[in-house]
Amino acid sequence: MRCKAVIFDLDGTLIDTEKLYRRYWPEALRHFGYDLPDERALMLRSLGSPFAPEQFRAWYGEDFDYPAVRAYRGKLIEAHIAREGVEPKNGAKEALCRLREAGVTIAIATATDPERTGRYLRLAGLDGLIPTIISATMVALGKPAPDIYRYACETLGLVPSECIAVEDAPNGVRSAYDAGLNVVMIPDQTEPDEETSRMLYARADSLAELTEIALRAVNCGGKTDDGDERQKQ
Repeated sequence: MRCKAVIFDLDGTLIDTEKLYRRYWPEALRHFGYDLPDERALMLRSLGSPFAPEQFRAWYGEDFDYPAVRAYRGKLIEAHIAREGVEPKNGAKEALCRLREAGVTIAIATATDPERTGRYLRLAGLDGLIPTIISATMVALGKPAPDIYRYACETLGLVPSECIAVEDAPNGVRSAYDAGLNVVMIPDQTEPDEETSRMLYARADSLAELTEIALRAVNCGGKTDDGDERQKQ
């Protein structure tokens, strides 16, 4: 694998917002009279449409009003952001700048809609650094389906094996892996389990470490520390 592009997830990867979903999904559910244990909140990370509505109906029944609960959760998150802003993940701007300087193509593949993505990037001081934003609103199925990453690669004019996907959660890892990308996970809320670990090209502790992995893949064909090279089919 020789890396030509790095495609980033947004929430929990470039900006420190994944924790807000973990906090405000349960609060929104309580407002409507439901309980959402933390382990269920974690399962919702990067879970797109139609999978999220289906999951809630499986938990709470066919009459569960997903749009209403999701809208209330959105209001809670927006109120939080109005008070406290959006923080970039440590090293986000430096990582993006280094990759751009090295000539690596950069994109985002996110469940967040394009308007909020642009606004959150501005609030985090990352606007203007990522020219291509792919949202799950542009494809039929959100994560963990591979649609968004396949579409991102098509948009960039690259084959998936030439791209690194950067994800923080299992649903995103599955999406990128099934699309054929080389997945680097930077865990945010939890560490990868055994199944998720098998899908990874690499695990990184930080965006700085991710940058080094990507630049090695650009400069020396993607060899890992033990000298092996992942072969994508």
